[in-house]
Amino acid sequence: MVYTFSDVNSPDGLTNREGAGRPRLLSDEQMLELAQIVETGPDREINGVVRWRRIDLVRIISERFEVTCSQSVVSDYLAELGFSHISGRPQHPAQDPQVIEAFKKTSPLGSQPT
Repeated sequence: MVYTFSDVNSPDGLTNREGAGRPRLLSDEQMLELAQIVETGPDREINGVVRWRRIDLVRIISERFEVTCSQSVVSDYLAELGFSHISGRPQHPAQDPQVIEAFKKTSPLGSQPT
């Protein structure tokens, strides 16, 4: 964020303006399509992966939008779209919830170390 002073003697003179950085490579419509791609997730048979990695999205962006970008740019796009790089821990489909509950600690909440 860049600040400018239009009137040095007044706090009202402090205004925000857009930075002079490079404009985004993807249009708003392309960003919406990228969000849909990420939200839908990959098809293992078509894409050959079970979850999107940044390098996979670089390839998808290049193929669909004919735009060349780096993995760090993809990270910026995902952050702008509200996606997080954190993914849930996988769970084996044969796990038994009752066994998991039985394994958890069963000490009383009010017990204090002596």
